[in-house]
Amino acid sequence: MFSSRVTSKRRRAAPSPTRGPGPVPGDPSAGGAKPPPTPVADARDGARGAAFFDMDRTLLRVDSGMAWMRFLRRRGEASRRKMAKAAYWSALYELAILDMEGLADRLAGELAGRSELEMIEKCRAFYRAEIAHAVSPAALRAIRVHRARGELVALLTGSTQYVADAVADAVGLGHALSSRVEVAAGQFTGRMTHYGFGTHKVALAEAFSREHGVDLGASWFYSDSFNDLPMLERVGRAVAVNPDARLRRHARRRSWPIALWR
Repeated sequence: MFSSRVTSKRRRAAPSPTRGPGPVPGDPSAGGAKPPPTPVADARDGARGAAFFDMDRTLLRVDSGMAWMRFLRRRGEASRRKMAKAAYWSALYELAILDMEGLADRLAGELAGRSELEMIEKCRAFYRAEIAHAVSPAALRAIRVHRARGELVALLTGSTQYVADAVADAVGLGHALSSRVEVAAGQFTGRMTHYGFGTHKVALAEAFSREHGVDLGASWFYSDSFNDLPMLERVGRAVAVNPDARLRRHARRRSWPIALWR
């Protein structure tokens, strides 16, 4: 579902789920891509690097949006028509022609007057049922590598805090940057306050970097989608993870590492 604030909420590192090892950058034999040298030395004026992770099909092995719709369908809360619309929007997103702001505003409007607490509880159930098993072991290994280097690690997603925070907490990410739906007196107002996709991801990352003394030129961003090209171009170390066809072509032209995380 729909996330939180421009400046992220700091989190305690959680223990990684007990899963088998997976490919990460630096492990070519397992399908990962070898990364550039450690970027800490590139930081200017004492700033350090950070590692930002997209969520769907990168940190997670699934599309959380479609997983959410299937979850609602099983609960009797989504009609076949809504499922078809979701599939249509997903196809437009893959083609990078979906009006994300318009869609986010529309979905936020449908929440007007509803309880935020109910959404929080529903998303916790959704995480347990649909998402917990879909965290990529390779992503967990990459998170540990970056943390061991002393780099900040953050989730950067177009989803909202109700899924993003649950995922960040579970995998031990210190920060979650995402879209945000406005809440007043415990109820949704029907408006968005922040977006977390496309160029908005860059704005979130830049605000985070100013607050935490991070040099984006010495930072990493892991993503699967061509829609994330603005943020991939903004950091010094872009990694295409399970890339869609357009991102794969672009990554090859730019000589960016390509990693296959399963």
